[in-house]
Amino acid sequence: MKKEKPIIELKDVKKIYRMGEVDVPALNGVSLEIKRGEFITIIGPSGSGKSTLMNMVGCLDVPTHGNIYLDGKDISQMSESGLAQIRGKKIGFVFQKFNLLQTLSALENVTIPMMFQNVDERERNERALKLLDMVGLRDRAYHKPSELSGGQQQRVAIARSLSNDPDVILADEPTGNLDTKTGNDIMGMLAKLHKEGKTIIMVTHDPDVAKQAKRIVLIKDGMVVSNHKE
Repeated sequence: MKKEKPIIELKDVKKIYRMGEVDVPALNGVSLEIKRGEFITIIGPSGSGKSTLMNMVGCLDVPTHGNIYLDGKDISQMSESGLAQIRGKKIGFVFQKFNLLQTLSALENVTIPMMFQNVDERERNERALKLLDMVGLRDRAYHKPSELSGGQQQRVAIARSLSNDPDVILADEPTGNLDTKTGNDIMGMLAKLHKEGKTIIMVTHDPDVAKQAKRIVLIKDGMVVSNHKE
């Protein structure tokens, strides 16, 4: 039986930032495979390199050394425009601070990723309404973020992350700005998306949140120090 290729694979990835005259290593040779349909958590203390690792996996940055494969394609040497195209199609993002545009309605926020993929306006709006319905916010479609609670804003962000039907959802501290009950609701939503076949990669510093994933990757000092299934 042929082994299925991982949807994301990192091979000896190093990232060094130049700060004036000093080289600051953020990743020190990370190798990691993520299978299609997995739900994994990347956890580690502040300064461990987990955010840098998230940026690599999310095609937001390229490594100083090593290779990163997304669905079999090496993205390590891609141009910024090439990275933007591939992440627009393959990856949806959910951030701690929601990252919604304050001057736009919930509906308009959800349509933004589709605009970059040249989806026509009617289809964008129809799809965005369906996604807001899915996260229970169709009745808030024309409200701006300032008129929504934190939990509602995060649900809009989840709808936005799904707008181009990506293979991978990257969630960076998705419960960090929410109370416990609302955070649990958001985790339930991510768990449902996982059951529907999405690959979920979540970064958190909260061990209780981390335990809700199927695999936990612990990173310290820019290196993977443990990688185990729950």
